[in-house]
Amino acid sequence: MQTEIEAKFLNLNHDDIRVQLKKLGAECVQPMRLMRRRNFDYPDKRLEKIGGWIRVRDEGNKVTLSYKQLNDRSLHGTKEINVEVSDFQATCDLLETIGIKSFGYQESKRESWALDGVEVDLDEWPWIKPFIEIEALTEEKLKSVINKLGLKLANAKHGSVEVAYQAEYKISDPEIYAIEELKFGPVPKWLEKRKK
Repeated sequence: MQTEIEAKFLNLNHDDIRVQLKKLGAECVQPMRLMRRRNFDYPDKRLEKIGGWIRVRDEGNKVTLSYKQLNDRSLHGTKEINVEVSDFQATCDLLETIGIKSFGYQESKRESWALDGVEVDLDEWPWIKPFIEIEALTEEKLKSVINKLGLKLANAKHGSVEVAYQAEYKISDPEIYAIEELKFGPVPKWLEKRKK
């Protein structure tokens, strides 16, 4: 499996980041678009027990099938394998047909930029403030772009999107994973009560 070398920076103004990216000569490779994903596991949750899950994601310009495993919330703590597939629904149907169960549907919006061979994504998720995710092939490239953007690696969050939700709500990982539909719209009343 590949190590996912990425860092999230929470509660950032996307307009300010766009200005910085343009000044640095970055290229917008994908404008803001809706992304949708379904997460899967075996009925006995054997992947969740080791920090893993299967994800099918419609990225707007392609569909990917991934296995992800969160070993810890460090810069090198997430491992993944990705393959491109041709059809979101057919891939979901295939997994369900062989007994792997969907345990959640999620929507987000993402705008993707490239700077020095590094991907900088401006992310919007339901019910939380915008954030950015920077992903690189090496730690050195990641640190270089973080520095160019005037950010500090010490302020970064690592792991999946649950870290962004936990920055705003008093909510555990299992509670986040149990949300069956994470879609844009009003904040659910039960979650609103958990606001920090």
